[in-house]
Amino acid sequence: MIEARHLRVLRAVAATGSFSAAARELGCTQPAVSQQMKALESSAGTPLLIRTGREMRLTQAGEALVRHASGILAGLTAAEEEVAAIAGLRAGRVRLVSFPSGSSSLVPGALAALRAAHPGTQVSLVEAEPPRSVEMLRDGDCDIALAFRYGATGGEWDDLVVRPLLRDRLVGLVPEGHRLAGTDAVTIGELADEPWIAGCPRCRRQLVEVCEESGFTPRIDFATDDYPAVIGLVGAGLGVAVLPELALESVRPKGARTVAVEPAVEREIVALTLPDLARVPAVAATLDQLSLAAAR
Repeated sequence: MIEARHLRVLRAVAATGSFSAAARELGCTQPAVSQQMKALESSAGTPLLIRTGREMRLTQAGEALVRHASGILAGLTAAEEEVAAIAGLRAGRVRLVSFPSGSSSLVPGALAALRAAHPGTQVSLVEAEPPRSVEMLRDGDCDIALAFRYGATGGEWDDLVVRPLLRDRLVGLVPEGHRLAGTDAVTIGELADEPWIAGCPRCRRQLVEVCEESGFTPRIDFATDDYPAVIGLVGAGLGVAVLPELALESVRPKGARTVAVEPAVEREIVALTLPDLARVPAVAATLDQLSLAAAR
């Protein structure tokens, strides 16, 4: 195997014309230069230099190797500098996927802080809800997945690095003129006879489970996964809803009032990554900033 240090010696010998001059240029001894040249010729399997008295010239193979040495060493230097930049957070890329309410609340502050601290690190963002976002992480389509779950499901994330961020409580949303609009808290059962606004069948599963535990099945008149649309429908007096508190941070609930819901229902917000990715400096820095954003 031809080593980079041997190529540097060969290039110095070719440029200076002797072992002693190459040694002075490289800051080593003449015997060290001679030893490395012998090792290079052994790796190449053919002579690279012709020694005639005090003169030294390259063989055809030596000339070919010197021609390629400059490009090889330049490419290696560039690779070393790029890796050092990534390791030192002067460069790097992080692909982040987040659910919508996380994108509007946690992500902006975290990415702004990351850019301020490490302007050379580039972050891309796409949106997806779990479990799709978790599938993207496992398939290699992202580096960090911002996800949530209601209650721990044994083993679902055992192969991933899980960074807990916060507990996000569900709150009730009723029209301003609703009979319960002025109360501090309501039980979910007090909303049993109301028309409901909820998400798609997959997304509304937690709502249906909570309602059924309280003895009723919600009558869902409107289905939408768009939180501003939910708030607009509630504000127009068309029904009631429950939303995560995180979803209300960036949306003004015009025409609607929030009320605490009992029993309390929370979802766990986490940042997920793969074990190997967790050791990448840019990924680790992004996880740290997400944790800080969640703590604010």
